[in-house]
Amino acid sequence: MSLQVVSAVGNSTLLQPGFSLLNFGGHVFFFGQKGWPKRSCPTGVFLLDIKQNELRMKPAFFSKDSCYLPPLRYPALCTLRGNAESDECQYIIHGGKTPNNDLSDKIYVMSLVSKNSKKTTFQCVEKDLGGDVPEARYGHTINVVHSRGKSMSVIFGGRSYTPLAQRTTEKWNSVVDCLPSVFLVDFEFGCCTSYVLPELQDGLSFHVSVARNDTIYILGGHSLQNNTRSPSLYKLKVDLPLGSPAVTCSILPGGISVSSAIVTQTGDNEFVLVGGYQSDNQKRLACNTIVLEDNKIEIAERASPDWTPDIKHCRMWFGCDMGKGSVLLGIPGATKQLISDANYFYILRCKGAEEDTEEELTAQICSQTSTEDPGDSTPFEDSEEFCFSAEANSFDVDDTDTYNEDDEEDESETGYWITCCASCNIDINTWVPFYSTELNKPAMILCSSGAGHWVHAQCMDLSESMLLRLSEANVKYFCNEHVDLNKGLQTPKKVVHLKKQPMKPLGKKKTMRLSTPTKKSFLRRLFE
Repeated sequence: MSLQVVSAVGNSTLLQPGFSLLNFGGHVFFFGQKGWPKRSCPTGVFLLDIKQNELRMKPAFFSKDSCYLPPLRYPALCTLRGNAESDECQYIIHGGKTPNNDLSDKIYVMSLVSKNSKKTTFQCVEKDLGGDVPEARYGHTINVVHSRGKSMSVIFGGRSYTPLAQRTTEKWNSVVDCLPSVFLVDFEFGCCTSYVLPELQDGLSFHVSVARNDTIYILGGHSLQNNTRSPSLYKLKVDLPLGSPAVTCSILPGGISVSSAIVTQTGDNEFVLVGGYQSDNQKRLACNTIVLEDNKIEIAERASPDWTPDIKHCRMWFGCDMGKGSVLLGIPGATKQLISDANYFYILRCKGAEEDTEEELTAQICSQTSTEDPGDSTPFEDSEEFCFSAEANSFDVDDTDTYNEDDEEDESETGYWITCCASCNIDINTWVPFYSTELNKPAMILCSSGAGHWVHAQCMDLSESMLLRLSEANVKYFCNEHVDLNKGLQTPKKVVHLKKQPMKPLGKKKTMRLSTPTKKSFLRRLFE
């Protein structure tokens, strides 16, 4: 096993914990950036290129018939192939966190439409599911099993927000383990079926799962309820007869107590387990080899690489499977660096030098960091440091088309937890929803004073009806500090003076001439 130092250039702030890698035809694509996509890459999917140990990113595109795909972090992801010999594959993406920390319960299928040296186009389709649809979650796994000529996806584990009926003021935005149910998803008919197995008692998240034919092995994982890392090794067997599917579970000896570990495949039946945490305060520096056979699994410890002092002494680490026996590892950069989000990266090659030459593997890199503030969670736990999938190979892209993060505007001032005014009392640790439209973030409104700034609606003492009216009407709003100033600067309304129309001069007075008989008759009536 060898360790090589690599670096990310110009866009390292996008590479944070929870991202995913998609491998299409030997080309690796990055998905799940930190923050919402910007105009430089509205899809949030990038083609990765590494030259001379420097990573560059090129935006990818979606076809016109694609659905919208938000940048999801910590989703469950796996490949779906038409047959074993086919190189073409699709990716199944389920769940995950959006940049607003909302959880997704949707499932997407992404496939490659076209690719050339200038442009890569994907098709992304959202699948409609019925039956026992899994709730929104993150930190779970999804695998594809094959039995009797049929294929199904299996979803297990993860975390979700506390149900509304169980929330309290102190723990409104807290997360809990999802129930330990096993979900079978049939993509052909869009049906979901849940199974409750007696062997699975506790919910798990950030565990490892590897599949072969009709069997899935679940290893490690963290339980929030018990604050433990499971030492059990679970074997799920799925039978797909003509009738109803059958799912059985058995507990095997020889498990490993670890969370957030990475698995990379080094052979047809061989995998390498690396990284993760064995306790809240201790990284796991040991490595293991996992061998799957028809009906059994063997786990053996193997020699670890020569870890650098930076890796040994860092408080946390994270990584991603790059495919073909290579793993990306990242550690936080020093706090004295100019860029606070900067990380150091290493490529761990689990194969020997001869095998690497035969495979002609060129490594690619990515990095991840937690969505929570370091002060809001322990440095090691939450087990949200690792995500793995796909393979990596070298490819050629034009440097002129690479993504340049410096072209984007800074959106850090528009966060939900800013101090919007002198009397602001919104605190991420104590905040509870005030309006019926709020769930896990406070409602905000834009003040139009100057260049504009965001304020909390609650701090402005806005009623819910007024807030809804302002959001629907196309009018400018001024916060409490700027409303009087705005009135003083307003130009008085122009008074329109009405012009008086001159009266038309009267012409000569016309007299009515009457004949003599008529005149006499008129005078007689006048004096009667």
